[in-house]
Amino acid sequence: MAEPTQVQFPDRVRLALNFDPGRLEDDLGRLRGCEWIGHFVKQNYDGDWSVIPLRAQAGATHPVMMIYSSPTAKEFEDTPLLAHTPYFRELLAAFECPLGAVRLMRLGPGSIIKEHRDDDLAFERGTVRLHVPITTNPHVEFLLNGSRVVMAPGSTWYLRLSDPHSVSNNGAADRVHLVIDALANDWLAAALHGAA
Repeated sequence: MAEPTQVQFPDRVRLALNFDPGRLEDDLGRLRGCEWIGHFVKQNYDGDWSVIPLRAQAGATHPVMMIYSSPTAKEFEDTPLLAHTPYFRELLAAFECPLGAVRLMRLGPGSIIKEHRDDDLAFERGTVRLHVPITTNPHVEFLLNGSRVVMAPGSTWYLRLSDPHSVSNNGAADRVHLVIDALANDWLAAALHGAA
């Protein structure tokens, strides 16, 4: 694991990229018949935390490998499911940085993601995780460094997930985010500087 350089950005930044919540939900609906794959790191959650892969490590065919965002993977490709979601494709084209894994991640009602760290996910380490909420509810509590982050549908967030974070869905509806792993580059640095 690389040693971090000096922190350049706050632990959370809302980017100036906003997407249409209705069109996001329409594309989510296009995948209604698709199977959600249970997250494989079972010790990190209780309840329903599941994934649909839209971009995956090149050549991955096993469902678990398709939802895994390997920090060592160098090549990624769209999964066949992305072809069914025109607005998700339009959204991804707005990011002028190399994209790795892209997944829909669902946290069901009454489910929790326990506090943990993703050590490689910080701009300073070269890989970022961006969240675009699609469905949520007022009772979702996303804590980063012990402080709540409230994310509205269609907004775009950089979260420094190498820091401690947890999520609880205390509501009655699913919380679904489009989760994008991307390589840090000058475009992303400028987007974060402009928003921070």
